[in-house]
Amino acid sequence: MQGVQLLMSNTETIPGMSITQSFGVVTGSTVRAKHIGKDILAGFKNIVGGELKSYTELLMEARNEALGRMMADAMARGANAVVNVRFATSSVAGGAAELFAYGTAVAVE
Repeated sequence: MQGVQLLMSNTETIPGMSITQSFGVVTGSTVRAKHIGKDILAGFKNIVGGELKSYTELLMEARNEALGRMMADAMARGANAVVNVRFATSSVAGGAAELFAYGTAVAVE
């Protein structure tokens, strides 16, 4: 993926470009588990309020991992863009959740 730029949009098009080919739905996901030490600190934070920075970082890492996998899927199909990018989450097991990224791989000019 290094040196290759893949365009992404959460809309149906890439502004200023035309879709010339569609390669279908592409996906990427990751399953992450909470860390018991971070849970204890988060419990204290719930009492006093404020951002749970360790969880914000965990979610950011999960989003980046899922997006990276989705982009790799798109590039493997010959796409240079992904449109209608969306995220979904689901609980997999106690303390673990999946973050799922999906969209439509396309060629744009």
